Amino acid sequence: MYKNLAATLVAACFLSFAVQAQTPTKSAEPIKAGFVYVSPITEAGWTRQHDEGRKAVEKALGDQVKTSFVADVPEGADAERVIRDLAQQGHQIIFTPSFGYMEPTLKVAKDFPNVKFESVTGFKTAANVAASNARYYEGRYLAGIAAGRMTKSNVAGYVAGFPIPEVLQGINAFTLGMRSVNPKAIVKVVWLNAWFDPPKEREAAMALFNQDVDVIAFHTGSTAVMAAAQERGKMAVAYHSDMRKTGPDAQIVAVTHQWGDYYTARVKAAMNGSWTSGSVWGGVKEGMIRVGDFGSKVPKKVQDEILAKQKQVGAGKLLPFAGPITDNEGREVVPAGQSLNDGQILGMNYLVQGVQGKISR
Repeated sequence: MYKNLAATLVAACFLSFAVQAQTPTKSAEPIKAGFVYVSPITEAGWTRQHDEGRKAVEKALGDQVKTSFVADVPEGADAERVIRDLAQQGHQIIFTPSFGYMEPTLKVAKDFPNVKFESVTGFKTAANVAASNARYYEGRYLAGIAAGRMTKSNVAGYVAGFPIPEVLQGINAFTLGMRSVNPKAIVKVVWLNAWFDPPKEREAAMALFNQDVDVIAFHTGSTAVMAAAQERGKMAVAYHSDMRKTGPDAQIVAVTHQWGDYYTARVKAAMNGSWTSGSVWGGVKEGMIRVGDFGSKVPKKVQDEILAKQKQVGAGKLLPFAGPITDNEGREVVPAGQSLNDGQILGMNYLVQGVQGKISR
């Protein structure tokens, strides 16, 4: 997750590098891998997905690894203290999956040059700090297609955390996907200025449902929006995790991010000495983003359409940000025949046509 970022991301061009799951050499002592989480571990959501990644490391490496985690750590001074504690406890690799952990991670890394750090959703690197993130917007576009097929009111809602590029990418991709199959569709946005605040998330969802919204998406950390959709008899797109337990009737599809393979490969690299710093921005192609977990109300025809388009995204044949694209103030941002490059996507600072609302400042 990110905290306030602004246009500095424009300069943060993530250069993909191969993450090879090499076979580690056997050592007498297991490698210690630490994880820091920005919220509690709930049954679904951002932190749950990263903890599933940690468990995948344990499953893959068995007694060759010992993992530990600290949950519900606020971004800022508390994060620095926790990361430093993990390094002092002898962890050889530490994963810090929240944007607000980036600066604390870099600060601690300077004092522990022999420890490897993984800044997940950060963009700054150092000799012993790598950065990684997922192309969430690819899943958002596909979910938008599903929403466009399922809506009856042609009005969708979006409960958004902070107005930073990653969130804007998601709102815009969702809207473009929705309008690609339903040109009449509009998306109403509510800004929370919070990542994990279940009562606020629920309140925002309820307010949107009172404005003709019959399908809702969200970029927040809990299941509160899905629970609200279930309660009101509306439809929702799950984010981070499959949330059918929370919304068995509400969920139409889930956009999930998968960290197990990446985390395992990075721990193996730290074990066998092949770990290097760099930046990864992986999506459907790399298996880091997946759309599926369809709800029971979604017709097979729609499911098949989404899965087919997911293959096209993975093959690079379907680009969510291909022109023509106009922002919601009438300005052309992507001409026909062109598409946004990574730098432009990372620096996104506008809302596309079809989104009702403004960027919260």
